[in-house]
This record gives sequence, C-alpha cells and structure tokens, in this order.
Amino acid sequence: MGSKGTGGLRLFNTLARRKQRFRAQEPKRVKMFTCGASIYGRPHLGNYRTFLHEDILQRYLEYRGYTVERCLNFTDVEDKSLLEASRRDLSLADLTDPVARRFCDECASLRIKLPDTIPRSSTTVDEAVRLIMRLLEKGHAYRHDGDIFFAPLTFKHFGRLYRLDMRRWPRRTTRYRKDTYPGQRWNLGDFVLWHGSCVEGAESFCWQTELGPGRPSWNIQDPAIISKHLGEQVDICCGGIDNLFRHHDYNLAVMEAASGKHPFSRYWVHIAHVLIDNAKMSKSRGNIVYVGELYGQGYTPAQVRFFLINGYYRKKIHFSFESLDGAAHRLAGLRQLAAEVTAQPTAGVASPVARVAARINRLRLDFEAALDDDCHVARAMLSLERNLRSLAECRRRGELTGLDVRRLQHWLQRIDSVLQVLFD
Repeated sequence: MGSKGTGGLRLFNTLARRKQRFRAQEPKRVKMFTCGASIYGRPHLGNYRTFLHEDILQRYLEYRGYTVERCLNFTDVEDKSLLEASRRDLSLADLTDPVARRFCDECASLRIKLPDTIPRSSTTVDEAVRLIMRLLEKGHAYRHDGDIFFAPLTFKHFGRLYRLDMRRWPRRTTRYRKDTYPGQRWNLGDFVLWHGSCVEGAESFCWQTELGPGRPSWNIQDPAIISKHLGEQVDICCGGIDNLFRHHDYNLAVMEAASGKHPFSRYWVHIAHVLIDNAKMSKSRGNIVYVGELYGQGYTPAQVRFFLINGYYRKKIHFSFESLDGAAHRLAGLRQLAAEVTAQPTAGVASPVARVAARINRLRLDFEAALDDDCHVARAMLSLERNLRSLAECRRRGELTGLDVRRLQHWLQRIDSVLQVLFD
C-alpha cells in the first residue's frame, strides 16, 4: 500500500467544478461506473483515451489499497445499432458480438483491466422496465403516443452537473424521441425512456414487457445497468467529456428520481478529446484512427498506451504520427533507465550511500504526489524520468547495493502496476 505522506487522492469533481479529497462511501471499497462502448461500431483512438484513464484511476485506487467494484457496460440496443443491423440484415448479436470481442482483445493488448462481466443493454431490459415503472408512479415519467418520456421539470435541480441555465427552458412541452442527437447541444425538453414503437425496419428488436411492447431508450440503459450491478449509489462515475452534454445529467436525474437518494454519484470524472488536425476525432467527421491500424504500421501496444496516458486527462491531446513517434522514443528511454537501475549489481559495489535510499524514497513519493493530484500522469512520468536518471548515475558510480536494487525492483513494479508501460 502507498505512503500516507502525500495526503491522499484528490479528484477534480465535475459536479463541484474543483478538486476534492476522495472519500468513498465505505472504507477501502469503491463503486465505480465507467461508460462503456457502443458496440454497433469499433472504438477508435479517442474512445481508448477515455478507457485508459479510467484504467489508470482504477489501478491507482487499488495501489492505494482500495477494492474497486467497477461496472463497464456495452450499449447494444440503440437507434444506430438497430438500424445498422436491419440495413445489413443481421441479428443484433451478429452485429455487436464481433465488435465486443475486438474491444476486449484491444483492451487486453493495451493492458486495460476490464471487469469480469460486462453487462449489455439487451440483458438489463427487466431492470429498465422496473425503473420506468417507478418513475411513472412518482410522476417523473408519462406516456405519450405509445412512448414514455421523462419530464425534467419534475426533478429539482435538473441539469446541475452541466450547470444548465433552466431559465432557457421552454414553457411549451417539447419531446425528444431519438436515442442520441448529434453535436454538443442541449435538447430543452422531455427525453424518451421507452420506445413503444420500434424504429422502422427494426421491428424485430422489441421486447414484450409490463410496459407493453417496445425497447428501452439509451437514456434509461445506463441507470438500469448501474442499479442492477452496483446499486442505487456509486462513488465515481466516469466518461468522455461528450457525456457532459445531456447523457450524464439524464443518468443523474433518472437515478435520483427513481431511488429518492442523493447523491447518485459522489464524484464525476470527464476525459477530454483526442484531436486530429485540430478537430475532435469522431465517426461523424470521418477522421478516425484505430489502434489496430497503428499496430499494423509497426507501433506496439505499449507505445500506444504510453502516448494516450502521458498527459493530463482534462486537457485535449493532439494525435499525429510525429507525436506518436516522440512518445515511442521517450518510452524506450524510460524502459532503458528502468532496466539499468534494476539489473543485479556487479561485484565490488560500494558500501551503502545514504543519498541512494533517499532518492529511492523520492521516486515513490513523487509518483504518488502526481497521481494523488487528480491522476496527473504527465507529471508522474516527468518525475519518474528525473529520478531514474539520478539513480542511473548512482548506479554508474557503483553506489547501488543489492538491497537498493531489490527496493528499486519492488517500487518500480508497484508503480508499473498503475502505469503498465515500464516492463513487458
């Protein structure tokens, strides 16, 4: 377990708009929900930046001695997936299963730790129905033309995560029936929870339920999965910055309106975009880079992981092959230093030098200070390089004893249990 000297983990909580000391609901146990992949199409490099930061956060919590109960989901029932399956004359499973397998394979290559079970929207329809029935009973939801909608004006402080100005809310009722809408915009109106009539051409993707025939909308799917697998309240909710528009405020409102418990999540963490040619990487723009393509061009998973984590997750990063090459070169230098200081000392090593023990301790403390400060990986990497260079100089002067090397091996392995880039 890490040192107490750095004062503990602080996270930038989007809800508070500031860094806050992390305190779990239960001692040493963290419930963490991370928005998963929409598996109608394969994830791209920008998606993996989000998954990698969530991986760093989970691993650092474990480094600090927490047990992390994490849920990550697959979205497989939404307008886009149903239309794509219908267009290609595929079953939902035939469309989404290959994407899910590729995602798991690519996560394994990038050393992203995944939960043992990844629930799907299609496997939690029963929980979605239960939540909607509770929302209907409490007056937060209503039926209209066969569909069911959530009325945000019935929920106090709706939009508080985004800090939506509710003075803009129209007096005339407006309903939004699609699962998702393009762009970073707010739909000022009631949002759909249940599609009573399925998308044209995708009628086969309906369920017979207590609500009648239909399917759960995207807006109820994450709350259903969270309720079923983590309960009504969690410690941390994570996702890409795009989720700050509509999606996470919808989740918050649904969860708290259904349960009556506040807060649904104590901390909200949002990860910034990967840019390419100064534009957000996205399927709609067609400026996509896939990790498999980078592997095909000779880049290793460790190089891709290093490139994507070596920054500050709240700041955008720019992808180019020049920046990826620079990351690969820097990683090679880090690995060489780590290998040099952890090699067994040759005969004739000098007697113990007090400053060596202090520098080994500094290696650990600087790493923890950087990660405790809102998981600032770039700062952790800089301190790691600086301290390893200093220790390599000690090694060349013959100042590292066998005990020093064993301590370095221990702490570098512990540090790399979080970073996952120093050793194969």
